[in-house]
Amino acid sequence: MKFFLDSAHIHEIEYALKMWDLDGVTTNPRHVQASGKPFLTVIREIGSLFAGTDKPISVEVNPHHTEYEKMVAEGEKLAAMSPNFVIKLPATEAGYKAVSMLRQRGIRSNLTLVFSAVQALHAMRMGAYFVSPFIGWKEANGEEVQSFIQEILAIRDQYGFSSEIIVAAVRNGRQITDAAITGADIVTAGLSVFKEAFDHPYTGVGLQKFQEFWDQTPYE
Repeated sequence: MKFFLDSAHIHEIEYALKMWDLDGVTTNPRHVQASGKPFLTVIREIGSLFAGTDKPISVEVNPHHTEYEKMVAEGEKLAAMSPNFVIKLPATEAGYKAVSMLRQRGIRSNLTLVFSAVQALHAMRMGAYFVSPFIGWKEANGEEVQSFIQEILAIRDQYGFSSEIIVAAVRNGRQITDAAITGADIVTAGLSVFKEAFDHPYTGVGLQKFQEFWDQTPYE
């Protein structure tokens, strides 16, 4: 499974690249706003971190766009800025159409805000490079999410679609594990989610005990 960082903070991305060999990045308008920088400035900075690699960076078109022509035009502009950029589009009628048109132009897309298996199916058949089902929001609303991911993967495999599935809106380590068990290709989460998931209180307790034994034992 690949790990993507859901962030637009340069220091977080640098940390994840250094410590975890991060596989890619997903951004959204909330993350960009939180960075405190203009949109084009921050995505250029992120792109420079990945220069010379094939690691993807998902960048989102203006969410106010409701016409596929505008989505495609902005997608072309963004894709020309970096070979790492993958264009994020919403799971709307215009978004699906933009996916198809960008694919014809050799531009990869990430269909985001997916909350049903049939939305994922349509994204895959239209040629989305990535499909991003959101699980945190669904689970917070009392919906079961593991079968949701299983259905998407089963559809993908049944028909031989090439889209990779990014499990998004991940809130904890259990959800990362569930995504891995179902066979999702990628999980994207915030820095704090990964850090908490990679840690466990018993690891600290055990390490403290080992240190005590170590200190009581001659080295030579």
